[in-house]
Amino acid sequence: MDAARKAAQQARAPYSGFRVGAAVLAAGGKIITGFNIENASYGLTLCAERAALVHALCAGHHTFLAMALCAGEGEPATPCGACRQFMAEFMDPETPVFYSALPEGSRIFKTTPGELLPRAFTFSKPRP
Repeated sequence: MDAARKAAQQARAPYSGFRVGAAVLAAGGKIITGFNIENASYGLTLCAERAALVHALCAGHHTFLAMALCAGEGEPATPCGACRQFMAEFMDPETPVFYSALPEGSRIFKTTPGELLPRAFTFSKPRP
């Protein structure tokens, strides 16, 4: 949670002012972070969850043991639909996902990609 909270401080959120930080724990113990990066063309905005996963994938990590998210001042925000689908693609459905509001000492909630997006769209290769 500390890494996600620190990542949120670097967020580029000039339009919404809504800072989000994410951190993924890769197999082997490496923590990789990401933050939201807004764009004037809103569809090009990159969420913190996807930024962290892309950062990790680009660094050669492919197995993730947990994710932490920090967003919001009161109630914490949960991942958007696009991030939920992205998590379903690159994380095991039972991987722990912890989320909290930004202020230090905020309550931490726990979920999984499978709970966030039940019956996620996945590609299944045809069996020979």
